[in-house]
Parts: sequence; structure tokens; C-alpha cells
Amino acid sequence: MKKIRIGIMGCAAIAKKSVVPALLALPDQFEVVAIASRSPEKAQEFAFLFGCKAITGYDNLLLEDIDAVYVPLPTGLHDEWVNKALLLGKHVYAEKSIAISFASAQSMVENAKKSSVALMEGYMFLYHTQHQKVKSLVAEGAIGEIRNFRGAFGVPPLAVENFRYDDKIGGGALFDVAGYPLRAVRFMLGDHFKVTASNLYTDPKTGTNLYGSAFLKDENEIGAQIVFGLDHFYQCNYEIWGTKGKIKVERAYTPAPDFKPTIILEQQGKLEIITEMACNHFIGAMQAFYDSITGVKSKEEHYTAILLQSESLQQIKDLSKA
Repeated sequence: MKKIRIGIMGCAAIAKKSVVPALLALPDQFEVVAIASRSPEKAQEFAFLFGCKAITGYDNLLLEDIDAVYVPLPTGLHDEWVNKALLLGKHVYAEKSIAISFASAQSMVENAKKSSVALMEGYMFLYHTQHQKVKSLVAEGAIGEIRNFRGAFGVPPLAVENFRYDDKIGGGALFDVAGYPLRAVRFMLGDHFKVTASNLYTDPKTGTNLYGSAFLKDENEIGAQIVFGLDHFYQCNYEIWGTKGKIKVERAYTPAPDFKPTIILEQQGKLEIITEMACNHFIGAMQAFYDSITGVKSKEEHYTAILLQSESLQQIKDLSKA
């Protein structure tokens, strides 16, 4: 199979710590060609660390001989740079949330289709084996018929200069942490869930939303609640409740590569703690990106997931103002 030449658009911490190392762990699939930054010094630092070319300016990265681009820029910058890459025929893996609005996501998917390239949103947790185990338990009837989903992702306050507090570039809890439990709803229970109610608290000082919650339901009146925030006691979990039991997953969205997560299966009079193997879900996500590029897996499934996710985030935003 073809080795994909990929460029890195931005020197974000997640690129340095997790994604570029995951790409380097797949040497038969990817070649990291260049890393771009608006700062020559940052580009040089990253390039030296990973043994690739340093590029100053994102436009200049797109002029390189590359097949794909990884975009870890803040959400508010995606509309410009994701679309530029797509229209130049580059496959794109962009960090969540991929789009600032549903309309923006629609444009991205349209451009990806026009150029016949892969477009994928960075919810790496989907590729951790613990969630496949949960899906197996549900499919086997371990908790009976599903009645409810509850998911939470909240983090303690961040440094005041953190870009997540800057609404102008797509900061806020909605685009940063809400997407994880929201994406987990459809991953676990299917694509038929619609947002019916929501709330968002906006900080009057920054104009950025700091926390909120939402309720979704499907055509069978199965409900799903998600809660999220940037100034919370840390929570990173989901729970699926059924007629015969429930399953709870702790460290659902951000387990470290060497962390062995636990799945709690509770049935009438019985409690079982299942310890899963450690798993680097960033490598799994990069492999999925490669499979989408090369046609091993469908590009369409990622297009659909992006549109559904972005539409729901837009609904949460809009309904909170109603």
C-alpha cells in the first residue's frame, strides 16, 4: 500500500505529545514530511524533535509535496485551513470540533467529496478497545434493552491565557469537551438521536461558554443526557442503563496509552469489574485515517459522522438561546 506523506499544520501540544508520535509509530503507512507554524522558532523546535522539515506559514505547508494534512488548530481557524487543504486535494484529519457551525461542516464535507479525499474528525477515543468491549456487552444483552445514556466530561479551570477561553477562535466548553459524550451517544446507540433541550452558561467577561448540558432522544423515546464544562471537578465517563443492568466506563475519553481502563458491569445482585488492556487510541485513529485514505474503509462514514456531530452541536447552541 502507498505510504502517505503528511504535513502537520500547527504546533499544538496534542500534536507533540500524542498525534505525531502515533504517526511515527506507523512507518509503513505515514511519512511525516513537514511541520508548519506561524512562528519559525516553533516550527524549528518541532521539526528537530521529529526529524522533518520546518515550514513557516500554513499556506507554505500546502505547497509541499504532501498527500495529507493533520490540523490541530483551534476550531475557529478550521473553516479557512481545512477547506484550503481539501480544495487542493489533501486528505485532512482535523482535531475536534472540526467546525464552528453546521454550515461550516457542510462546506467541508462538500469540498472533501468534490476532491474525493478523506476527511476525519479527531475523536480518538472511538478507537480504544474498551468501547468495543462495551458494544459487545450491549450486543450480547448483558444489560437488556437500553433505556438511557448518561455521559460527562468536565475539567478543572485552565490557565487564563488558554485559547479555550477565547470565543473568537472557537473556544468554549461546547466545542472542546461537549463533543466527547455527544459523540459517544451515537457511537454506542446509533445515529437516530436528536437534541431536544440544552443549556449553556456564558462567562460575561470572556463571552465564552464555560459549561452546559443537553438532552437527546431517539424515535423510541430512549433518552441521553450529556453534561460538560471547563471549570468542573474532573469527570470523564459514560453510563448505559438497561432493563437488566448498567455499564459504566471511567476515563472514557482520555486514557493514557499505558492506562488499563475498567468497565463496571452491574446486574441484579452482581457487580463485575472488567479490566481492559492498555491501548494507544491515537495510533488506532491514525490507522483509521489511513484506511479511509486508501479505501480500506469508506470515506462516507466519516462524512456522515461529521455532519451529525456538527448538527447536534449547532442544535445545543441554538436551543440554549430559546
